[in-house]
Amino acid sequence: MSAPAPEEGTSTGAPERQATFREVFAVREFRPLFGTFLLSTAGDELARVALTVLVYQRTSSPLLSALTFAIGHLPWLLGGPFLATFADRLPRHRVLIATDVARAVVLAGMAIPGTPLPVLLGLLFLVSLCAPPFESARSALMAEVLDGDRYAVANSLTNITLQLAQVVGFLGAGALVALLSPSAALLIDALTFAVSATWLWAGLERRPAPAAADGPGSLWRDTASGLQFIRRSPRLLAIIGVLWVGTMFAYASEGVAAPLVEELGSGSTAAIGILLAANPLGVALGGLVIARLVPPDRRERLVAPLVALSLTPLLAAGLVAVLTGPGRLPFAVVVALMFVSGLGASWLIPLNVSFVRAVPNAYRGRAFGVAVSGLYGVQALGALGAGLGAEGVSASWVLALSGGIGLLAVAPPLLAYLRTQGAVAAAGSGEGPSGA
Repeated sequence: MSAPAPEEGTSTGAPERQATFREVFAVREFRPLFGTFLLSTAGDELARVALTVLVYQRTSSPLLSALTFAIGHLPWLLGGPFLATFADRLPRHRVLIATDVARAVVLAGMAIPGTPLPVLLGLLFLVSLCAPPFESARSALMAEVLDGDRYAVANSLTNITLQLAQVVGFLGAGALVALLSPSAALLIDALTFAVSATWLWAGLERRPAPAAADGPGSLWRDTASGLQFIRRSPRLLAIIGVLWVGTMFAYASEGVAAPLVEELGSGSTAAIGILLAANPLGVALGGLVIARLVPPDRRERLVAPLVALSLTPLLAAGLVAVLTGPGRLPFAVVVALMFVSGLGASWLIPLNVSFVRAVPNAYRGRAFGVAVSGLYGVQALGALGAGLGAEGVSASWVLALSGGIGLLAVAPPLLAYLRTQGAVAAAGSGEGPSGA
């Protein structure tokens, strides 16, 4: 199954048939793509906790401990679109295998006991450099090997897995790191990448690199052409606008979770975990509903109401906290509203399908790189803005404002998204080797 997801507007008139999870797993190449995603997600959760513990044990510095998390985002923020270009210049299966092998080797080096802290952080940065080309190549290849509704169902399944990993990942990783040394945990993470590389080598077809319409060029030129392609496409600009603005305001409240829980009179660590877990749990359930109960031809029409559903409960939750004050019932209501907000956040699934349909195969790696790089940036801005806002007003007001302002801010890109429905990418991109 190597056909890309069908272009929007190319239907023969009959409604697109809804795919099942069994049909998705029947695609041979999807199995290693999904299985290695599970492996790397589990390994990364373990490594994050292990590195945080290791750095804190050596330095007793909360700042340096937090830096180990920030380093993982730096390559996306500093050069995500540039690094993602490799996913279009080189055969995507080679990009996946090479980056996994590199991460396995570097993590094995990090697991050596007594590695100096500056060297450890430098090696962590090298590991993080592999993420943009790997994720861009994996996302682009998923759209290439899955056709029709199978891509949407696979995307939903991947999103559900990621959200559930956020709910239980840190708890399981914390317990495992408590039983093992941080070095042993890093060695396990290295092993997951080695297994992942072997699985991808055995399970993926050998496809040539896609070629852009303007032919082979330098890495910088290919990066620039990807950015220019997005800039010239009103449809892509609208999709990315909805993605970035909707995400920034929907997840800004995570930056004030601790003071919000304290305002509600439940200042324990467990209460903070419950509040933070409510949203990803809603996202997971919402993704399951979208994939299994909503017909494919109706999903795109749900993007606008789902975006509203993801932001309106934040406004309501903030107002509940402001008007009622501390107590178990207000806390329960806020948690329930955060769960409903997560249900609405399933708009990411049909939006992702619209994104794929708007980008020719030769540009998908770069386009995914730009979208994900921006996501890291807006999530950081949202959390920073929420934290700064909480310096002047209460956390509950910050929550309410993030929902209310978010509804106003997302309206222009949503209108542009609705206006450009039916627009697809120009069919001018050839296929074949890029000459890289």
